[in-house]
Amino acid sequence: MPEVLFRFVKQAASLAQKRCAASPTAVVSDPAGHGFADWKHLTLHFLRVHMGATYREIVDWASEMDRVRAVLQLARTAFPAPSTLWRSFERVPTRIWRQLLDRSAAACDPGDHGAVDATFFDRQAASSHYVDRSDRHIRTLKTTALVDTDSCAVLDVHCSAHWPHDTQVGRQVALRNTDKIESLVGDKGYDDQSLREALRSNGVRPVIRHRLFAHYDHAHNARLDSELYGQRWMAESAFSAIKRRYGSAVGPSAWYRQFRELVLTATVYNLEQAIKQ
Repeated sequence: MPEVLFRFVKQAASLAQKRCAASPTAVVSDPAGHGFADWKHLTLHFLRVHMGATYREIVDWASEMDRVRAVLQLARTAFPAPSTLWRSFERVPTRIWRQLLDRSAAACDPGDHGAVDATFFDRQAASSHYVDRSDRHIRTLKTTALVDTDSCAVLDVHCSAHWPHDTQVGRQVALRNTDKIESLVGDKGYDDQSLREALRSNGVRPVIRHRLFAHYDHAHNARLDSELYGQRWMAESAFSAIKRRYGSAVGPSAWYRQFRELVLTATVYNLEQAIKQ
């Protein structure tokens, strides 16, 4: 078993155990209490994304890896069935995945400066039969991420199938993370004076390029901290790394599972960044 893979499993298991210990009432496995420990389910989901495996493949592979079985404290024949693992992903609400994302970002030792940017992920991985039956016409998900410019860790993710304007999503993402950053970098798509004022009132310095409507907009852009604004590429770099590593399409059919899968993917990306440090 490669050492990097084992380090990832240990990191993922530690993250899952800490989260479940902090909130033991969150049921991930069987609600009746007869299933596997919640943190073991979460660890297998992390490993599934890390290895790019299906539910069946990850159960088969993990059950044959001695050190993975040792970390999960499971015998070879004691692993959950693929359908059990699928149902546990169904039970975990998005807020739990967000909390895990937050903890994974902290493991990367982030700095005080963030960059916000958006990209699109393909929704057409589902079968054409499902798409026709569900009358689903939106082909891409708009995904906005707040990325730490020091560690390139993803601090927060927002997903939408309705393509809201950058200023709307940027405001939501930025204002719920003002305790984590001292400055926010964004391109002119996030040009919104009310967002700048809200950031300043929360002690965050906005470094957002102005759209050019008048001559004084050129002056505003000229006064931007060019070095700090130049770090905006870190958000683009994070998106590029995620798409190259995990693909540019989401696998689940249901929209809410797609949102959770993207947050889970960002968490796995952070864990991989953490073990490289």
